[in-house]
Amino acid sequence: MTRPRRVLPGADYAPPAGPVHLLHVDESLVVVNKPSGLLCVPGKGSALSDCLIGRLRALFPDILLVHRLDRDTSGVMVFARNRRAQRHLGRQFEKRRVEKTYVARITGRPGLPSGRIDLPMIADLTDRPRQKICLVTGRAAQTAWRVLASDQGSSLVRLHPATGRSHQLRLHMRALGHPILGDPLYATGAAAGAPRLMLHAQSLGLRHPDGGAPCEFSRPAPF
Repeated sequence: MTRPRRVLPGADYAPPAGPVHLLHVDESLVVVNKPSGLLCVPGKGSALSDCLIGRLRALFPDILLVHRLDRDTSGVMVFARNRRAQRHLGRQFEKRRVEKTYVARITGRPGLPSGRIDLPMIADLTDRPRQKICLVTGRAAQTAWRVLASDQGSSLVRLHPATGRSHQLRLHMRALGHPILGDPLYATGAAAGAPRLMLHAQSLGLRHPDGGAPCEFSRPAPF
């Protein structure tokens, strides 16, 4: 079996230029639309120093990290502006009270219109940064999916992860037999050669740390 092509961190890092797209700003929150190709936090070495939180600190020196998206995933991210807000938001993510919706374009067309994947995951220590399915020692991981539209070679799907494991949506779609287009780790052949990873964090629903009012922030997928 041919392995998907592997992209080494830093070797091809060319983050997109331009200002950060702000979706919402208040005294406790900053919500942005992260572009594909930009790290959330700096990697090791100067070649990986440009990142989303670094750019945001130029605008908001008090910015604090709450959660992450993969480098090549685009979409909605929330940041805190003080420690209290960071703790409040962090607990929501930890207790799975944040409603996360993703959109992805996958290869082919699933045989069913919707489904749920319940496959535990673990880091592949022999082939980092890949993850793998492991029914024995893997950590629980669940993803609900629904087909939104299909054409001859691909399908647009909505994804709702109940858990937040690293690479969860990417690995679960491959396990379904329909890897995400443009995925350099889990897709092969023409599917891996798409111009970007076709995965977008479309919306976040959460409670505002000041008073607990429900909030939802969204941005349509660019593909």
